[in-house]
Amino acid sequence: MTVIVGTLKEIRRYPIKSMEGELLDTVDVSVRGLPGDRAWAVRDEIRGGIRGAKKIAALMELRARYTSPPAAEGSSPAEITLPDGSQVGTGDEDVSERVSKALDHTVTLWPLLPAENLDHYRRVIDDPENIETELRNMFARNADEALPDLGAFPPELTEFESLPGTYFDAFPILIMTQAGLDTHQTRTPDSVFDVRRFRPNLLISDTSSSAAPFPEFEWTGRSLRIGEAVFKIEIDCPRCVMTTHGFSDLPKDPKIMRALVKESGGNLGVYASIETPGRIQIGDTAELIP
Repeated sequence: MTVIVGTLKEIRRYPIKSMEGELLDTVDVSVRGLPGDRAWAVRDEIRGGIRGAKKIAALMELRARYTSPPAAEGSSPAEITLPDGSQVGTGDEDVSERVSKALDHTVTLWPLLPAENLDHYRRVIDDPENIETELRNMFARNADEALPDLGAFPPELTEFESLPGTYFDAFPILIMTQAGLDTHQTRTPDSVFDVRRFRPNLLISDTSSSAAPFPEFEWTGRSLRIGEAVFKIEIDCPRCVMTTHGFSDLPKDPKIMRALVKESGGNLGVYASIETPGRIQIGDTAELIP
């Protein structure tokens, strides 16, 4: 039985891992996700390895966008807006220097490399003698809070920062509901549960078919059709320290994670893969299908 669960409210794409991204009205979803999503990343030239805002929080102060439609594969040229309002292109000779200056941390900007370049994607652990501390810092969990169960993630992620050939944390699409955000905002009114903190690709509104506080958690393991595309809902998304960072007009707020742990087990949103590519656009119906 098909069940309508809402409508597509926002489409968000992030050309460069951990930088702010861009809003879209429509997009042709491919088997790899949104064309151009997380097609670039920075490498930490001090500690080594591809890094996101879990380790370099200032990345969230930069914004990236495409000035022309990106290709479905590879890394198309993008434009970065730095905190001072100036722009630099991903192909400019001084891009790594200018991004490093903005971050106050030496990095280099990298396009996607072929999956066989394993060393490029290999995970660098800052404190290999204390993995639990590393994980607690990454997921912003207090000593009395359970760490996320990472057993549902692809096993390659124990060795690599992302699946080789991609810069996705785990899966190519992150879906959230406005209802889930609103539940947290109602229960923790002193914090700001702005969608930008949580970096979904797709935001679903009008989830009136469910009275659950976090409707997307009911979708795990099922197929969700939006427009022409069909998504396989894989796992609930465990949230990390990035949700607590301050950037743009949002303050740093560790209480965000305390609320996530208390109210939704530290999760918010669901990861998805693509079963059927196709065009989606704002206003499309989202429906669970058999």
